[in-house]
Amino acid sequence: MPILPGLPEIEITLRRTARARRFSLRVSQATGAVTLSIPTRAREAEALAFVRAQEGWIRAALARMPAVVGVGIGAELPFEGRMLQLAAGAGRSVRIEGDSLIVPGDADRAAARVSAFLRVQARNRLVAASDHYAAQIGRKVTRVTLRDTRSRWGSCTSDGALMYSWRLIMAPPRVLDYVAAHEVAHMLEMNHSDRFWAVVDRLFPGWQAERAWLKRQGGALQSIRFEGD
Repeated sequence: MPILPGLPEIEITLRRTARARRFSLRVSQATGAVTLSIPTRAREAEALAFVRAQEGWIRAALARMPAVVGVGIGAELPFEGRMLQLAAGAGRSVRIEGDSLIVPGDADRAAARVSAFLRVQARNRLVAASDHYAAQIGRKVTRVTLRDTRSRWGSCTSDGALMYSWRLIMAPPRVLDYVAAHEVAHMLEMNHSDRFWAVVDRLFPGWQAERAWLKRQGGALQSIRFEGD
């Protein structure tokens, strides 16, 4: 893997693709990985020269990355768009009390317990939202799967199986609803054509604001690190 020298050194992933007509740099908002897409027949020396010429842009993009946030007792965590402070407490289940997220048990296991709580809440909300929007277009959801994806917030297969990032439960409710409407719209249009966006507009008018929120704030949700991340 090529290295851009400096402080710190930056690893560059070269991706050759027949679809590339020119050099194209991308910095992942989820992981900070730097990828350079290049035409199949491009010389690696030319690609590395391009990277060196773009060093300032690359470092500036990395500097704008959200700081990694660890989860533990005393930390703050977004839930449905509002900040909750993790607090130790008695009982058996993680629960919300006012502006606190009460986490019983060993403090060393707090991150794992909170992650499990968020996944349950995410499934409940996303299944309900998916069924709601599918009913509006006369379709049925066949399956809902939750993953911790870093490259996309959701996906849809031709047979009506939906996949979502469980981290959506940390976003404002309308953002989660927009993603559900977006993926359900793919049941009618497996593309991003004008027809597809017309379906999204019918299911979730004003979706542009929620889409913009994800572009601005989605990286912050991805920067939160739970146990095992």
